[in-house]
Amino acid sequence: MGRIARTCLQSFMKAMNLIMGMVGVAMILYGFWMVRVWQRDKEGSSSHDYDSTAPWFIYTFLGAGVTFCLITCLGHIAAASANCFCLYCYMSIICLVLLLETAMAADVVLNSDWEKDLPEDPTGRFHDFKEFVDSNFDTFKWISLLIILAQGSSILLGMALKALGPNRGSNYDSDEDENSHARLPLINHQVQPPAYVIGDPRIALKNDPVKPPTYNTWNANK
Repeated sequence: MGRIARTCLQSFMKAMNLIMGMVGVAMILYGFWMVRVWQRDKEGSSSHDYDSTAPWFIYTFLGAGVTFCLITCLGHIAAASANCFCLYCYMSIICLVLLLETAMAADVVLNSDWEKDLPEDPTGRFHDFKEFVDSNFDTFKWISLLIILAQGSSILLGMALKALGPNRGSNYDSDEDENSHARLPLINHQVQPPAYVIGDPRIALKNDPVKPPTYNTWNANK
């Protein structure tokens, strides 16, 4: 029963973790597209505005996508191995990501001038992305809720998997074999021959016929 529960938790954790991986891949692809558009606009423009400020929004978008992919890899390893250290690192990173996302969402909601806190984007991709989010706010709202739900579920599943402990059921036979062979010497392992016995003592068996004493032997005993 414990093995079935562990397998189900591992499968659910991998599924929730896969959602973050898909989001990370989508962010990386969109970041590469923004890099391509920015380079094309930079080549077609003669102004030096592109050289004054680094494209921080593109780099941030790509960095966030790579981070999500790395977290997905760590979560898959932690779910497959059920190692306590990997699960602890994975849950700690997810908690930090959730805190960062909560802080960003609170700043956007509570601070009406949050755009002034950001540096100027020379590529204009940030403004285009903001308008795209505003025009598809309902879709992005459900996507954000799905990401937060997947992250929270991953933490809960990781805690449950950590409580069950690592899966050692498949290693019982191998452990017994290793323990049985560990007592044998590794070098010059030879079977000791039995000790030699001088003479050939004969032990009378029950089925052996008993010979009567001879005449000479009976007289000698007298």
